[in-house]
Order: sequence, then structure tokens, then C-alpha cells
Amino acid sequence: MGRKHHKPEEIVGKLRQIEVLTAQGKGVAEAVRSIGVTEATYYRWRAEYGGLKLDQVKRLKLLEQENGRLRKAVADLTLEKLVLKEAASGNY
Repeated sequence: MGRKHHKPEEIVGKLRQIEVLTAQGKGVAEAVRSIGVTEATYYRWRAEYGGLKLDQVKRLKLLEQENGRLRKAVADLTLEKLVLKEAASGNY
């Protein structure tokens, strides 16, 4: 069975559902099973998204994407710089 990748908006919604179910007296394990994820997934999601609002989650994901793009750009520029430096010194 393949893994389902949940969108951040869905994750926040499911975390809220678990909060409601536990407030109604259900145990965490039972509440987690009712939304269709494992306990490990719930605790990982709670560590990453716990306490965030929907707009904050969207902003977090956009910043993570931008950070990845910028890291790649820096790596490419560093590599080009090293190649040009080596070529300028005559070691090619």
C-alpha cells in the first residue's frame, strides 16, 4: 500500500479533529485511528505543525521552498567560483 502525502492544510485540519476528539474524552490512540493515521505520524505532525494556524502553515511551506531554491543557487555559484578560480590559476 502506497503512502499518502497530506497537504499542510489537511494536516492542520486533522490535528484539530484529534484535539476535538480528545476533548470529548476519547484516547489519543483511538482519535488518531479514527482519522486514519498512525500515532507516530500524529506525533510527528504535532511536533511540526502543532499550534500553527492555516496561513502560518502556508507561509512556512513557501519559506521552506524558497530556502531550498536559494541553497541550490548558492551551491551552484560556489561551484562556478571554484571552477573559475582553478581556471584562472592555470591548473586546468
